[in-house]
Amino acid sequence: MQHFPIFVNLQDRAVVLSGGGEAALAKLRLLLKTEARITVFAPDPAPEIRDWAAQGRLVLAERPPGACDLLGAALAYAADEDEALDAQVSRLARTAGVPVNIVDNLADSQFITPAIVDRDPVTVAIGTEGAAPVLARAIKADLEERLPRDLGRLARIGKAFRRVAEALPFGRPRRAFWRDYYFSAGPRAMADGEAEVERTLDALLARHLAQETSPGRVSFVGAGPGDPELLTLKARKALDEADVVIHDRLVTPEILELARREALLIDVGKEGFGPSTAQADIHAAMVEHGAQGAHVVRLKGGDPTVFGRLDEEIEAVEAAGIAYEIVPGITAASAALAGMGQSFTRRGRNAATRLITGHDTQGFADHDWRSLARPGEVAAIYMGRRAAHFLQGRLLMHGAAPDTPVTVISQASRPGQSTLVTTLSALSSDLAEAAPDGPTLMILGLAPRQSAPLSVRQQEVS
Repeated sequence: MQHFPIFVNLQDRAVVLSGGGEAALAKLRLLLKTEARITVFAPDPAPEIRDWAAQGRLVLAERPPGACDLLGAALAYAADEDEALDAQVSRLARTAGVPVNIVDNLADSQFITPAIVDRDPVTVAIGTEGAAPVLARAIKADLEERLPRDLGRLARIGKAFRRVAEALPFGRPRRAFWRDYYFSAGPRAMADGEAEVERTLDALLARHLAQETSPGRVSFVGAGPGDPELLTLKARKALDEADVVIHDRLVTPEILELARREALLIDVGKEGFGPSTAQADIHAAMVEHGAQGAHVVRLKGGDPTVFGRLDEEIEAVEAAGIAYEIVPGITAASAALAGMGQSFTRRGRNAATRLITGHDTQGFADHDWRSLARPGEVAAIYMGRRAAHFLQGRLLMHGAAPDTPVTVISQASRPGQSTLVTTLSALSSDLAEAAPDGPTLMILGLAPRQSAPLSVRQQEVS
């Protein structure tokens, strides 16, 4: 992020703009929405600028700006549409210590003005770092259609009521009150006018004050294989509401970015045969925050019901008397198979399949190797990269064909996804040579379809 988005308070502060043409008009239409004291320097101003000056909405000086004209200004705009004149205004601004924007010159500007959706006091700013103005305009048009026109009035009424609402305890109780107002009671009352909205706020506050403190709860949420677009709607909602997010190592930064900004993020990552957070500490964190009334999201990579030690964690919160829910997610096997262009089961090939793990808390995991070695068997092997040689030996020992296909998918659904296509006899050596990075899953008994999705980068090994 090159440009950090902020909102500058321009109430009764000076803003200087140099220019009198179309570029100046475009900026002024936006600046006139603010409460700034605007001074325009333009030897030949457009008629609209003269009209605004006559109405007292800005001060017009029909000359170029001088060195003293920018002192004390909050912002400056160079909008002369002349490279030399704009450069001169920029030098004056920088000398005076005033941030300057040069219209249509991103490289030399100290700040940019985003596309804006105005529902005063609700303002949505859209910026693309100058990379895609057309995209910014498209997003603006979409939001203009989606956001109700009376949203600003609703927000202004709510703003006046905020001090009264401070009677509610800080945190979840207040958030619940405002959620009810903005998304339920307020919009319904707005149809009957502002007076009805104010009466609704009073009644809503009385109801929330009468409620006991909300008990804490734990949501066991599947974060999916890594692509934020593969999150369920219910998972997104849980992240929006969470007070505390206790997450695994495999949860991607892009998904953690979706958590509520004020939420406490706690990393309890585990790594096979590597550094790990003790399971007892994870239990303690969930119980501690849940007992304090927090909405805790226990965010697990993939699906929480698949190799996620979910039962132990449920038992811990149950023992503490804390309510819980389970929000399923897309497991890594589903994402890997989608990347291969394959299905887990197919008529005439296999009517059953297995999800197994390469290692457990005791070391390499043991399985029914004889049945897994039969022709036509398909299995997804989680956490199997370090156990590859062990798995290979057990399967071959129990009669598996050496040319049994094995597909190793790393970082399924993520930008760095890669695919290693090999056979059981070459699995451990090929895997050691490829050294895939990130979470890795093996599909025993299947190779990618020849017309596999283009997003898959296959590394063929013979």
